[in-house]
Amino acid sequence: MASWPAALSSQSPQTSLGRRLWWLITGRAATAVLLLLIAGVWKWSSQSNPITSRSVAPLILSVAGLTLAYCVARLAWKDFLAQARLQILFDVGMVTWLVWISGNVSSPYVALYIVIISVASLFLGRRGALITSIGSAGAFNACVLYAISRHGASSEALANTIQTVGLSDISFLVVGLLAAKLAHSQTTSDVQLAAATRSLADLRALHERIVESIRSGVITTDLQGRIYTFNAAAEEITGYKLGEVRGEDASMFFGDMSRQIADSMNAAATGKVSPRFQADCLTPNGLALRLGFTIAPLSGESGETSGMVITFQDLTGIRALEETSRRQDRMAAVGRMAASIAHEIRNPLAAMRGSIQMLRSEMDGDTEQAQLMEIILRESDRLNKIVADYLNYARPRPAELKNVDIGAVISDTFKLLRNSDEITDRHSLQEDLPARPAIVSGDPEQLKQVCWNIARNALKAMPRGGTFRVSLQDSANHRLRLTFADDGCGMTPEQVEHLFEPFTSTTGGTGLGLSIVYQIIRDHNGTINVRSRQGEGTVITVELPGSS
Repeated sequence: MASWPAALSSQSPQTSLGRRLWWLITGRAATAVLLLLIAGVWKWSSQSNPITSRSVAPLILSVAGLTLAYCVARLAWKDFLAQARLQILFDVGMVTWLVWISGNVSSPYVALYIVIISVASLFLGRRGALITSIGSAGAFNACVLYAISRHGASSEALANTIQTVGLSDISFLVVGLLAAKLAHSQTTSDVQLAAATRSLADLRALHERIVESIRSGVITTDLQGRIYTFNAAAEEITGYKLGEVRGEDASMFFGDMSRQIADSMNAAATGKVSPRFQADCLTPNGLALRLGFTIAPLSGESGETSGMVITFQDLTGIRALEETSRRQDRMAAVGRMAASIAHEIRNPLAAMRGSIQMLRSEMDGDTEQAQLMEIILRESDRLNKIVADYLNYARPRPAELKNVDIGAVISDTFKLLRNSDEITDRHSLQEDLPARPAIVSGDPEQLKQVCWNIARNALKAMPRGGTFRVSLQDSANHRLRLTFADDGCGMTPEQVEHLFEPFTSTTGGTGLGLSIVYQIIRDHNGTINVRSRQGEGTVITVELPGSS
């Protein structure tokens, strides 16, 4: 974004002179009209005729013609300095003519020479002002000498004329010297201003480049928290553009910051290190981000606080690594524990179930004892399933990777799901799969287990019915994106945070289904992301690398 200093410094002297030429042309025409009006009023009030109509007509025509010629030259001729010199030269000639026809030495228009000398200093500089003053004195002297030689003069009149001419010449030269000094001062000031403007523009450009090059997000706000600037890193991290957030409240990214602002301002006032805070926000695509940010006061030129500077970084990846490390530690502990207790549970469980089956076979099916034995058998089967899931999670079999059409895996899973007892008439299953094969490198059985576990969790979250949708799309970096969405009861942020941890269930199961899903996706070099809100359903996004 170009600033006004940069625009000012980029304006060339030639362009400035060309613009001022228009002022000279229009100012000259306006002055001529004003002088003619003054002359008319003078004639009417004094009944004198210092300027006859016969002599005024050529002057009017000359001024009009020269004005038209100056305008055409300004548009067609780009040497503005030469045009200014010619216009000043013609102005001296026009004033000399006006002095000649209006009384010569006693003409009131002699003062116009001083105006021309002053104007010359603005357009031609110090040297031009001195040359114009000398030229004006020479033209005036020549006009007076020609009149004396033509009409003659008495000794007294000649003495008065010489005195008047001498004073006029001195005034012309003094004005020329003062105008030259003024022109020199103006030139020096213009050079200094141009240098200062360039320095300011360079400093501002450097500041903008530094801010845009910082890889941390930088936001500046006013005292009410409304966003004013938003650097490139902030756009990259949040997914929003400056035009979309300018004037919006910064709480759209960091939530309520009243306490954080107070703590940061107190730290700045006491010279302490600014505290760091964390907040969660959503990108325009609905992805959750964890942001770490600091707040500092923004001071104006007078030193008073005019706003805030918020710097922030994306901690989502770091948080994910921390979660992964924590899960791996828990999985390692579960694996060690599973290896020691699995057989201790399954062996007596198998003996108990065999014994109950033998006793059950000797009883009638209608007795209370037989019904109790049925309950024992059913619960032992459920306990055996928990142990099997436990072992499958703790010691999964190695994946057998090969090229798999993930679309076909999803279709097979949905066929089984439509025929399962968990589907009711109030459930709707929708597939949005591409017609072409979507090949990934993976274990087909494990990928089918991923789809099955996610689908069963979604159905359990919709006990009163709803729609379960799955879509498959291409993603960046040659990856495939699977999206599972349901209209279920949703989850709280705390439940989402612990969703993939072992024995954490939101639907009443064993709590190992999604832990196994997470482990399989990780083994396939994929990623999994969950978005959920209570009462609004859940969306699980899985990305897998495509097969090369």
